Amino acid sequence: MPELSTILNGQPRSRAAAELPSVLIATRHGQSTANVEFQLAEAVGALTVPISCRDADIPLSMLGQAQAQAFGRWWAELPSADRPRAVWCSPYVRAAETARIALAQAAGLGSVPVGLAVRYDERLRDRELGVLEMLTAAAIDRDHPGEAARRQRMGELYYRPPGGESWADVALRVRDCLRDLCAEEAGHPVLLVAHDNVLLMLRYVLERLTEAELLDLDVVANCSASVWRSDGDRLRPEHWNGTGHLTGNG
Repeated sequence: MPELSTILNGQPRSRAAAELPSVLIATRHGQSTANVEFQLAEAVGALTVPISCRDADIPLSMLGQAQAQAFGRWWAELPSADRPRAVWCSPYVRAAETARIALAQAAGLGSVPVGLAVRYDERLRDRELGVLEMLTAAAIDRDHPGEAARRQRMGELYYRPPGGESWADVALRVRDCLRDLCAEEAGHPVLLVAHDNVLLMLRYVLERLTEAELLDLDVVANCSASVWRSDGDRLRPEHWNGTGHLTGNG
């Protein structure tokens, strides 16, 4: 099977090998207000959550803001060769706020250039859930029992809710985004700020996981750090879902 760099660029490995970031760092956004509300709702089996805005407009909670600051401090303490010189980010508010806060924190510590641009890319947006958007598990079981049964039958990777996306659909846009990222950010470290499912699909693509291996992964923690490093041919996993830098911030 061809190496990832060849798949992304459609070129012989001798050329494609140079077209990789030196380091790819990925993080999930900090805790959002919706994360808080859904955790509370699921704990008591509630049917609704008090959220009226679009998914794209959900902001960080106060804890999420603190987590983003902690991630920025972690960024600032990286070896200089590993500190991201480019940021690719989901356009959703909670991801954009995370990138802005982390970047400001790292810049304030003198570890990244002031004014480093953030590139917002819709291919990094969260998974779209269609008719199940903003519904709790209890509400899905009550109002959409057929969908709950179809999800169980098809499995998480291939289940697509009406009007929404499957995990495999997200993987397709992650692959497409990686082609551009690798071509445009070759040779230097990059930070990607997105969402839990996007990061799962990023690992699925980069590490060529099986369906079983993918489903065995833990939930991606808010503002965790995952790192892949180029060995000349591929981006190899170095660190996954680390949260040590968040000690004292939930």
